[in-house]
Amino acid sequence: MSAYWLAHAVVDGDVQADVRVSHDGGVITAVSIGAAAEPGDVVRDGLTLPGIANAHSHAFHRALRGRTHGDGGDFWAWRERMYAAAARLDPERYRALATAFFAELLQAGYTAVGEFHYVHGPRSAPDPTTVMAEAVTQAARDTGIRLTLLHTLYRHGGRDDAGRALPLAPEQRAFGDRDVDVWLGRHERIAVGGTVRRGAAVHSLRAVDPDDIARVAASIGGEPLHAHVSEQPVENAQVAAAFGRTPVAVLRDAGALGPRFTAVHATHLTDADIADLAGSTVCACPTTERDLADGIGPLRALADAGARLAIGSDQHAVVDPFDELRALEGHERLRTGRRGRFSPRALLDAATVDGYRSLGWIGGIAVGAACDLVTVATASPRTAGADLDQLWLAASAADVTDVIVAGEPVVSGGVSRAGDVGAMLDAALREVR
Repeated sequence: MSAYWLAHAVVDGDVQADVRVSHDGGVITAVSIGAAAEPGDVVRDGLTLPGIANAHSHAFHRALRGRTHGDGGDFWAWRERMYAAAARLDPERYRALATAFFAELLQAGYTAVGEFHYVHGPRSAPDPTTVMAEAVTQAARDTGIRLTLLHTLYRHGGRDDAGRALPLAPEQRAFGDRDVDVWLGRHERIAVGGTVRRGAAVHSLRAVDPDDIARVAASIGGEPLHAHVSEQPVENAQVAAAFGRTPVAVLRDAGALGPRFTAVHATHLTDADIADLAGSTVCACPTTERDLADGIGPLRALADAGARLAIGSDQHAVVDPFDELRALEGHERLRTGRRGRFSPRALLDAATVDGYRSLGWIGGIAVGAACDLVTVATASPRTAGADLDQLWLAASAADVTDVIVAGEPVVSGGVSRAGDVGAMLDAALREVR
């Protein structure tokens, strides 16, 4: 057993001074407020936050940053560039890219990631190989990030305007499964343990059918279940043509919604959809939603209806949890013309305890929670003068000084234990591009 002594830390939503956190086996065993440091304690100045979850990630999308903006276009044009990046992946390249990218996440202050994983292999759709999942899980173990691998079912290439399912295009075959049985066979063989956990995902109602969702939901026990939901108006129109309902209503009728379920994006919702998502989590990805011109979702209405919120960086145009948090509030301000839509505490909860819950972990600085900690400088050019209980609304990823996952330091003094993250990314991206 060992301990961290924190000059200031957020405990149960409040900033406390002189906090001593003991841990054993990567789990917090005691939290003492107003405590003196004891011999052997690791001391952290600044403000320490609970571990921050990136609840929606596609690691290979990191290859697109700074390369899709010159010609305008929309989500669908961006998607073609994404397919081209996926076509360059093999297990070795993917492991190198995911390792560099997970190191980037950690250095930015993310301690856990939900990897929405649908690149199943470099071969054809019926192949149930786990080789790409193994590349991602090994990258997580190598860097020390906490991972929930959201193993994703992806059966169709989309839908036409009449709602009919389209076959997988050649560039989509590495994503696809012939049927749910193939997916289930792979799911059971994905190795987990320690700081790596397995969850499930259905890509979207464009890529699966209601019966597929029902089978997945019934087969995974208590594992987290995620899905892209109503990201684009075109998606809603195609699903309505196919099933006469919204994507949320299809998910509801298939038994997917509830405490283990996370709707990613949930941008274009009806009032009935909002009510149906009470008790589920909605993962907003604001920097991606604005980058792809997706729109602004009804986040305040969702929270008022009883949905929990989480954040993700999705395609990683930006990797900065503080930017995502500011955007939760800022986009609501732009949508409504009003300030103060979310309190600082509610925003931090979305990034920490609720984000962790979305991925099947226990977050927060509390007994029984994962010993995941993020320390932020309090006197940087960005944070100097900020009230400590609002510091995360002033900070950026550059202000993260120390990161702990499962009680172990993975970033110290702003330096990643993995090495030079920029050089790692440069080398990996050259291979993918």
